[in-house]
Amino acid sequence: MSVLGAAAALLTASLPASAHHAFGAEFDATRPVLLKGKIVKMEWVNPHTWIHVEITKPDGSKEVWMVEGGSPNSLLRRGANKDSFPVGTEVVVDGYQARDHNELRANARNVTFPDGRKLFLGSTGTGAPNPEDFPSGKVTQPAK
Repeated sequence: MSVLGAAAALLTASLPASAHHAFGAEFDATRPVLLKGKIVKMEWVNPHTWIHVEITKPDGSKEVWMVEGGSPNSLLRRGANKDSFPVGTEVVVDGYQARDHNELRANARNVTFPDGRKLFLGSTGTGAPNPEDFPSGKVTQPAK
């Protein structure tokens, strides 16, 4: 293989990695959120899964949050699959709000199902706080 061919192969192989982001690039570790609502859509895609959760605000209006989870492969290793998140299921998601507080997006740490099951959804190794560090009882409401 020529030097040029090897360089092209290395450059091409690095493209997917460069498209991936660190936690801190998109999410704010100082803004934990607790979202209670129902699943309205599940996207089982790489590099991250997305759960769309409709919440009811204190004034009665509704909004849909996009909640980022780990990769499909990481969730499969934890015993979950796309069918683990049926539309209409009431869930509680704890995680961290997007840096842009105008976006209805969060990075999930855990999702709790009506039967009490809790699943760690977060990505690992991305600079996100450890799930054990989630400040239980000190969760802020989503900023606007």
